[in-house]
Amino acid sequence: MTTTSPDLSVFGVDPIWLIVGKALAVFAFLVLTPLVCIYAERKVMAWMQMRVGPNRTGPWGLLQSVADGIKLALKEGLTPAGVDRPIYLLAPVISVVPAFMAFAVIPFGPTVSVFGHVTPLQLTDLPVAVLYVLAVTSIGVYGIVLAGWSSGSTYPLLGALRSTAQVISYEVAMGLSFAAVFLFAGTMSTSGIVSAQERLWFVVMLLPSFLVYVVSMVGETNRAPFDLPEAEGELVGGFHTEYSSLRFAMFMLAEYVNMVTVSALATTLFLGGWRAPFPISVWDGANQGWWPVLWFTIKVWAFLFVFVWLRSTLPRLRYDQFMAFGWKVLIPAALLWVMVVAVVRVLVADSPHTRPVTVAVSLVFTLALALVLRTRLRRARLPRTEAQSGAAPPSSDAADGGFPVPPLPSRVARTPAVRETERADVP
Repeated sequence: MTTTSPDLSVFGVDPIWLIVGKALAVFAFLVLTPLVCIYAERKVMAWMQMRVGPNRTGPWGLLQSVADGIKLALKEGLTPAGVDRPIYLLAPVISVVPAFMAFAVIPFGPTVSVFGHVTPLQLTDLPVAVLYVLAVTSIGVYGIVLAGWSSGSTYPLLGALRSTAQVISYEVAMGLSFAAVFLFAGTMSTSGIVSAQERLWFVVMLLPSFLVYVVSMVGETNRAPFDLPEAEGELVGGFHTEYSSLRFAMFMLAEYVNMVTVSALATTLFLGGWRAPFPISVWDGANQGWWPVLWFTIKVWAFLFVFVWLRSTLPRLRYDQFMAFGWKVLIPAALLWVMVVAVVRVLVADSPHTRPVTVAVSLVFTLALALVLRTRLRRARLPRTEAQSGAAPPSSDAADGGFPVPPLPSRVARTPAVRETERADVP
């Protein structure tokens, strides 16, 4: 077996049975991982919130996900009156199919021998594989938009509109985080990016890009605290309010498969892909054979744990906070970082100190970004602090630039004339 990463010349030459086998293996991985993830999420959230979690169905509740799937399959699928029926039925399919398609270019490992055929542990690869993932995952959001529009109901439509704005906002930041990786890897193919991280992972060299991508991928998958398209507090259930039975299950499957896809893409771009972490990488056989599949799976599950952690600990953002964070923080920071990376790449292109210089610049930029965010948060808290200290409240007169709202009863001076009026109003 070879220990090197495959190049594009080894793709497209496998026999048809091997291509079908790898496609079925990817499909099984994407179906079984959400099945386990749903159970693990409920158990981990229960542990974090001092609850028990599922423990009735099967030993230790292991069959709870299976029971939920069977329950959804046996429920009656209702189609409300007034829906645009063709689009209403097609929307769940549009959501779930691109989630599976995006995984076609994710590398699980190096080239191995399968029944005498040397093949890469990857279904296929493209010169622009990362852009393919970005494009396919963007198509999946149309399922959410069309589901909300075709339902003929107010709240699903509002969820669809939120999803549209959310995708436009956070896909820009996500694309800019990819640009820095392309500059240092010199390629857009996923196998080539993994090869470029043989000596040092990009999470160390390009830490700001990694942070921007991690935040963007949470918004891209509509997960808490960025699950505004399905916010139960103000939208009942969001875009899938009018769905039931297997159609509702397809939306949930698409959400969890998208979580796996963005986690696998983060692993590929920033955590060395299938390469073993230090100090396991010191072992010569760590990156040979089928061992890389184990390292890849562990990294993906580490990101899935972060998804659950965020849902268990952070409250949902207000919509204006969510959009302001995307446009005023993530996009400017990602754009400035791409410019810095391009300058560093040009200045130290032929220097043997390219990696140390890039790591130093990455740490300085991250520290500066953290200081800017801290300053903005302190300024945002300042009016509240002044109000608590007894300072004069802001003007509520529209002519003075304030909000035209009536003052609270506690703000009105209760003169003797006001007290006499109050007594006269009492029967």
